[in-house]
Amino acid sequence: MGKSPILNGARVTLRPPRPDDVKGRVALGRDPEIARMFGALLPGPLPVTEDEAADWLDHLALQEQGWMIDHDGRLIGSVFLHGVDPVDRRARLALGILARDCLGQGMGREVVRLVLGHAFGVMGLHRVDVRVLDYNERARRCYLACGFVEEGRERQSARVGNEWHDDIIMGVLADEFEGAA
Repeated sequence: MGKSPILNGARVTLRPPRPDDVKGRVALGRDPEIARMFGALLPGPLPVTEDEAADWLDHLALQEQGWMIDHDGRLIGSVFLHGVDPVDRRARLALGILARDCLGQGMGREVVRLVLGHAFGVMGLHRVDVRVLDYNERARRCYLACGFVEEGRERQSARVGNEWHDDIIMGVLADEFEGAA
């Protein structure tokens, strides 16, 4: 289904999407705390239908560089590089750990380091950037630990509920990652 290579870490495996990921995504549901970190407000935990999970999987399967995140044989999220520009040798990172019990354990750092190692090594990229909402401290700490630096912000560019929030733009260059790895 997917084209990306398998990337193995100490606790996580990044692998291409496969059809049984629909069931894995349904099992994760929608957690309000996690949804808020992506800019969505939920009234409480919500289910994910098989159709919604299939659409999610179809979107990820279209990514040239996209992976499902497995921990102990269980789907816990996804990560991909998009907007890959072979001329400027850059891409944007998108990461989502959707299992609440896997947050705050360093798995995000492991995922980011695996993807950056692939991006700067195999793909030969020069730069990877990411956008994160200003209140998502967990994600910001993760990216900083992986060598990203805050480059700027788009002021009040995201409306979450009735409040405006900044998008923080962070980037890492190949030589910065080598020093942080």
